Amino acid sequence: MTIAAELVRLAAVESLSPTGASAFPTLARERVFDSRRPLLDMLDAGKEYTPVLSLFTRKSESARRGAGQGSVARNGRTVIEVVAELAVASKDEDGPFVDAMVGSDPKARIVLAALCAQVRFALTAGPTGTIFRRAVIAVEGIDEEGFAVPELGLRWQRTTMLFDCLIPDDEFTAVGGLPQPAAQIAAMLPDDSYAKATLLSMAAQFGSADPLPVLDTFAFETKVNGVSGQAGPSAAVSPPFADIGD
Repeated sequence: MTIAAELVRLAAVESLSPTGASAFPTLARERVFDSRRPLLDMLDAGKEYTPVLSLFTRKSESARRGAGQGSVARNGRTVIEVVAELAVASKDEDGPFVDAMVGSDPKARIVLAALCAQVRFALTAGPTGTIFRRAVIAVEGIDEEGFAVPELGLRWQRTTMLFDCLIPDDEFTAVGGLPQPAAQIAAMLPDDSYAKATLLSMAAQFGSADPLPVLDTFAFETKVNGVSGQAGPSAAVSPPFADIGD
């Protein structure tokens, strides 16, 4: 799992539930969950169902940019899974839990379709999705999968949206800390956002790298057969050099 893939999912969370917003881009409003399902106390008890979104990283990869490239020149790819559903409180022998609304309700289906359309617009074109679009190179495909058991005549008001994204690969630096582009995007996120707090927590897992030694002297000597040179502390570097003959 690449850090860039985690970044894309977190940027999507911020785009779908902007920090400090009074107006939200989807019917789910602030009920946007990162890598988890909603809990019972998060449902609107006064409504028949509650639109919710749950985001997961389904896969990530880091592939060479081409056959002529070395192991370092790479592009990343990730598939972000956005589970859109009309959630209700359900119950089984183990107790109550959150599930998607069951049944082929045409009106509910229209609401779910609208929720999915709002997600797609917010991430690919809407004003709140700017941070998401900065984190990806391109969204190359969007697939939608329903949730049903047709053999039993069962259908749930749940759709899984799969965003296939071309993304930069992680670029680690000598100073340590988060790799790029995660460090750059983290600096652009609101200070009190969930996404930024999560990235800063991740950054704490990357210690600072030991500084590279400073070379304070370079010395070169021109000879008949070429140029000979050395670099290092001034006390250890001084012409003439013996490695190239006169």
